[in-house]
Amino acid sequence: MATYVQTVDVGHLATADVREALTCEVRRGLIARPRSLSPWMFYDAEGSRLFERITTLSEYYPARTERAILAGHADAIVAGAHSDRSLPLRLVELGAGTASKTCILLEAALRLSDDVAYVPVDVCSNALELACQDVACALPEVRIQPIARNYVTHPLQLEPFAGTTLALYIGTSIGNFSREEARLILRNLGLQLQTGDVLLLGTDMVKDEPILLAAYDDSDGITAAFNLNILHRLNRELGANFDAARFRHRALWNCIESRIEMHLESTQKQDVSIEHANPDLHFMPRETIHTENSYKFTDQGIRRLLKEVGFEIRGAWKDSRGWYTLTLACSP
Repeated sequence: MATYVQTVDVGHLATADVREALTCEVRRGLIARPRSLSPWMFYDAEGSRLFERITTLSEYYPARTERAILAGHADAIVAGAHSDRSLPLRLVELGAGTASKTCILLEAALRLSDDVAYVPVDVCSNALELACQDVACALPEVRIQPIARNYVTHPLQLEPFAGTTLALYIGTSIGNFSREEARLILRNLGLQLQTGDVLLLGTDMVKDEPILLAAYDDSDGITAAFNLNILHRLNRELGANFDAARFRHRALWNCIESRIEMHLESTQKQDVSIEHANPDLHFMPRETIHTENSYKFTDQGIRRLLKEVGFEIRGAWKDSRGWYTLTLACSP
């Protein structure tokens, strides 16, 4: 079996550090108007479990669409990234989660190289452990080097590598960030790549509003539970007294910004205290906490984003409906 050791930046995810990050985010976002919280806060153990359920829902097309593209084009993607087969190949995945789709690319990588390393990066240590176990079981030839890290608040720092690095930022993750934040994340990633390294970027495309809204407000209420879990997390980890039953999940399409927005809306006038973050919060009926954006792209928007951060597009793959795009781009 493959072995793996979690050696990099585990300290950033120690309990005290997580509490500090949560506290800073609460003070930044919940005191301000309009109120907001960063989407990285979704991904504690329960949030990661709920998100995995979301990816299996009939309404949530991005996960299965991306998987189908990978299944059909993994060999071409890896070949486009790794032209010198004499060199080792390293796949580095930001926001790996449980890496449920990544094995498709790792299998293709092993068909091209007998020296393949996988570096999953995630803020949730539980999801990271599952990813490592699954990859180790399915592909024991792959060397696994997980990094437990919030790459948003603490930019990634990769070990030098004598080979080709294929950086994966798939699963529509880039869409969760503002244009400025997305550029910063990609620039920081680019600084860790060498000449000849490449990025595979997954982007959800603009489509009809009813399809988009259904994907973020499913009939089973799993996305609502995922959104509300932020309040439960603050109760568990910061001693808050949110009553989640007094908030409701809202998803809306912002056509001007080209994004789905997720909010938690207060259903009544209420007061909330947060023991370890100090602020006493006063909510009015229909007041919201903005928890997530999911930007939707056009071909022009993808080209512009990558050009702004210095990446040059090498190839792109879409599904038959044009709902989703995987773009391969050379590093700066």
